[in-house]
Amino acid sequence: MEIQIAVAKINKYAVSESGDTLEVIERPTGGLSVVLADGQTSGRGAKAVSMLVVRKVIGLIADGVRDGAAARAASDALFADKAGKVTCTLNIASVDLHSKTIVLTRNNPVPMYICRGEQIDSHNEESMPLGASRNVRPVITELVIEPGLTIVIFTDGISHAGERRGQPMNIGETIRSVIEDQDPSPQQLADTLLAQAIHLDDNRPADDISVLVVKVIHRNGDEVRRMNVRLPIDAYS
Repeated sequence: MEIQIAVAKINKYAVSESGDTLEVIERPTGGLSVVLADGQTSGRGAKAVSMLVVRKVIGLIADGVRDGAAARAASDALFADKAGKVTCTLNIASVDLHSKTIVLTRNNPVPMYICRGEQIDSHNEESMPLGASRNVRPVITELVIEPGLTIVIFTDGISHAGERRGQPMNIGETIRSVIEDQDPSPQQLADTLLAQAIHLDDNRPADDISVLVVKVIHRNGDEVRRMNVRLPIDAYS
């Protein structure tokens, strides 16, 4: 089997810095963790908050701390630093080669989607963002690694897309339309969701948007691990 991970993200329109932060880290027992945080509001202040959370989480994961405990520790640190006045959503997707599972840790009111073939399930259990109180706990979902499994995680810029013109995005149906029409790569699925959200916001995203897709496929390549990153940069005179 092979795990493929793709990300597509964009800043809020006319804002130079995204409040979303995403990092990938190798796990000490084998595998990878992808950590995605969205700081309250947008811009530089939100970026500082999301980076504080992500750095705390990846540092603890690197030390062998379990994902749920890392999320709780990050929440406590944010609460102490901001006195409960600033929150941050958090999603962790961990491919754990020791347990042969994918562990999903969620402190995010927006749902995530788990797809197996044409079955698409929305996981929207009540979940609080980090920093809201001293007793914030994540929602943990553990899945056996198996071919055909696709996980879609996103920040609330996707959920709010189209709201200002009264045409909110139907995320589940958008995912279904892409999966049913083709066998999309993770990047194709992430790009399609992002493009649809931007379109619904009249090409002026009303919020920072990040989409993370994790897919398990049958392996038909070599043993080499690869990662590709594309970072567009504006040219300044």
